[in-house]
Amino acid sequence: MDRKPWVKIPSSWIEKGRLKNLKWTIGGDGSDKTAALMGLVVIAHSANEETGIARVTYDVLCDVTSLSRSKLSNGLDILERIKVVERMPEGRSTYKLASYNPQLGWAKLPFKSMYSGGKITAFEDFSLRRSSELDAMKLFFLFVARRDRNTNVANLSYDKISEYSGVERTKIKTAISLLAALSLVYTEQVPSNKSEFGVANAYRVVGVDSTVHMGTRGRSLDANDFDEE
Repeated sequence: MDRKPWVKIPSSWIEKGRLKNLKWTIGGDGSDKTAALMGLVVIAHSANEETGIARVTYDVLCDVTSLSRSKLSNGLDILERIKVVERMPEGRSTYKLASYNPQLGWAKLPFKSMYSGGKITAFEDFSLRRSSELDAMKLFFLFVARRDRNTNVANLSYDKISEYSGVERTKIKTAISLLAALSLVYTEQVPSNKSEFGVANAYRVVGVDSTVHMGTRGRSLDANDFDEE
């Protein structure tokens, strides 16, 4: 697998708030929903840039994500149910990113930075027993989709994060802290467009346009560049 810095992934389903369909319920299938988003990452990494079709075996998906075959299968069922992935568009071991269009409606998903020794490093620490892992994965995809191409950060208030993702306000900080600990997303302080001397939190996806951040662009950006939602 040729690891580019990033790959294209459809983002309209995230913009439409469909992450809210993935809820953690006590005694339910929350761990399967976490597995679904983990599997989606690898399918996107494996997809053809023109067609959005990935050719990848169960063995590879399990190895890269550190998921069991049964947990991966449950996750793929969920991706199909919420119409994010189509299964077997070209036979066995093929998956298509639903609504894929290489010209529009896509976001940059980090690729190369997520791997070490053939596995996605962050996923090796997942137990699939904590709701915070599902929350973190949902926010990871949200920040990928809402990343501003000029500032290279997603500038969202907690209210908007909750509105898009369904993650409760009281659980957002824990999820963001987990993303930071896993080196998937970093929080940056940016000028607030709501207060002359204030600052706001914005979220930078690790591995996407890595040279563009507050350390390299800070002096050339002002509050007008950061349109907090």
